[in-house]
This record gives sequence, C-alpha cells and structure tokens, in this order.
Amino acid sequence: MRFLAITLIAHRPDPTTGVRTPTHDRFREVVDNALFAEELGFDGFGVGERHERPFLSSSPTVVLSHIAALTRRIRLFTAVTTLSLLDPVRAYEDYATLDHLSGGRLDLIIGKGNGTAQRELFHVTPEDQWERNAESYEVFRRIWRQDKVTAATRFRPPLTDAEVRPRPYQRPVRVWHGSATSKESVDLAARYGDPLFSANVTHPVEPYAELIRHYRERWEHYGHDPARIAIGAGTAGIHVAPTSQQALAAYRPVFEADLAFARRSGLPVVFETLEDFAERSSALIGSPEQVIDKVHRYHERFGHTVLHVHADAGGLSHTQHRRSLELFQSAVAPVLRDDIPDPPFAWAPVLPASPTARTEEGPARD
Repeated sequence: MRFLAITLIAHRPDPTTGVRTPTHDRFREVVDNALFAEELGFDGFGVGERHERPFLSSSPTVVLSHIAALTRRIRLFTAVTTLSLLDPVRAYEDYATLDHLSGGRLDLIIGKGNGTAQRELFHVTPEDQWERNAESYEVFRRIWRQDKVTAATRFRPPLTDAEVRPRPYQRPVRVWHGSATSKESVDLAARYGDPLFSANVTHPVEPYAELIRHYRERWEHYGHDPARIAIGAGTAGIHVAPTSQQALAAYRPVFEADLAFARRSGLPVVFETLEDFAERSSALIGSPEQVIDKVHRYHERFGHTVLHVHADAGGLSHTQHRRSLELFQSAVAPVLRDDIPDPPFAWAPVLPASPTARTEEGPARD
C-alpha cells in the first residue's frame, strides 16, 4: 500500500483557537508539511485546486513546482485538478512544465470540482460541468500523447494540427479520476482504463463502496484487465496516539469546533458525536492497532491500494499532528505495506535511459 499526505490549503480560523494564519505563513506551512512528509517516508504529497473561500489552492502548479524544487523523492499529486473549469491546452502546458521540473514525479487527480462560487467565477453551469470535464480530459489526454492534435471542441476554440509545448517528460502522465458521489467520473475513469480515487471523507462507507463497485463493473464493460485496476481512498481526519483514549481526547476539541461550524453554516451533520465519527467515518482516530484495523475494514470494501491522510494539523497543535504522522509512519504504515499490495504499476519516478529514450510508459526528452 502507498500513502499520500494531502492539503486543500484551507484558510479559515483555526477551529480550536479562532486564529487565522496569515496567507504568507499558510503557504509556508504547506511547504514545510511537504518536506516533513518526504522526511517521514510518505509516497506522495498532494495539493488541491479550489477557486473559492476558504481555500488558497487556486494555483496548484505553482505550489507543486516550488515543492518539486525542494524535494527529491516524493511524488507530487493534484487533488484535484478541476478540468471542468480549465482550458485543457493551458492546463497541459502548466502540468507538462511541472512534470519536467519535478523529473517525472507528477501524478494528476482530476475532477469537475465542487462549489457554486467557483462555477460562477468560470461561467460553468451545473448542466454543462460534466460535459466540460469529459471534453477537457479528452483533449488534455490527446495533447499529452500526440505531437499534433485536431479536435472539434465545444467549450474552447477548435484545434487544427495544434502543437503544444513543451512536449511531455512522462509518456504518459498517470491520471487518476477523483470521485465523491458521481457515476460520471467513475465511468470516465473506467472508459479510459485510468485509476480511481474515492474522496471517502463525508459519509459512512456505503455510498463510496457502491461507486467503486460501479467502477469495477464499468472497467470490465470496457474490456480492461481486472488485474490492472488501481483505487485510492481518502480519509476524513487523522490522529494516531499510543492509546485510543489519548487519541479521542486530543481530537475532541477539533471535532466539536468543526461540528459547531457546520451547524452555524447550515451544512448537513452526518456524525453527531466524536465516538460515532471515529467509528463510522473514514477518519483514522485511535491507537495504531485501531487504525490498522479500520484501514483493513475499508480495504475489504474498496480493494484500495493507495490511501491519503491530511497533511494539515486542522485544529490539532503542530506538535500533536507531527507526532501523529510520525506514529502513523512508524507503527501503522509498515504493517499496511506488508498486508496490502501496491497498485499494479511502477511508483518511482521514471528516468530516461538516454536523451532520446521514448517508450509507452517512460519519458521522452523534448
């Protein structure tokens, strides 16, 4: 099993102290968390893309490029790239450049994105967002694979023998499809034989398990080898402590503050108590043994081989969160790595054998 640390770069007051970190310092936290994730041995670090309050993640390529310059091993993920809002040509240019700068360490997780404000900002409607997402991905995918592209597009000017540069480093880049509730994303992933990343953060396990079952059905419908399926899953929170009592006590102020925020904001409340949240949500709150057991229970339903946890403290103290991640990597991750297989593809950056090397899975120099 592989492990990612992911941030959406939320920028609201700390749920327990009420203090909002200055923007400059919040970006510094993200970079520090990425360096810490690499130091601990995480396999990937992800940055979301949002174009509305309370997030600062409107430019993930810039953030990930900075992280790429400061790291050497960890893979860099988007979580998610909102292709329904973006021009696929411009998105390709940014991500191909990032892939070169990172030495082939880029993975994309794409999705339509959520939120009314960002849809309005980009003049995307609920009626056309799925079609935009599919068209943008199809064009993006072709540009990554073809030196010249002709496409009769609906949502951007058509392309005629278009050459887009730089040509990519990885051939091709791996693209995961992020899905929270939609069969549209699942079907798009299955159609192209791409891996799926289940959000798995808001509800109990059942709706996510149903989407993953649908993904497996559609995968076989499109004629792909079931042995090549790769699934990732998110978590709703994390705090690993030596005992369950310590974990719950430390996380209780965070949960209660988040619950109060949800009620003030009119958001639906799925879990009324911390105990219910720790038991029935995907949150990993407890002793190492409890966390291992929960991941196994979810793996039985999902068959996932990649797991993401929160890179941010999210209301825990800096020390509490870092100790939790340290304990996760020392006492939880090794067991899960032994018990649960890796995804069915190479994980390490693919480096060229020569300046002209070019294969289906490997990189090519411009």
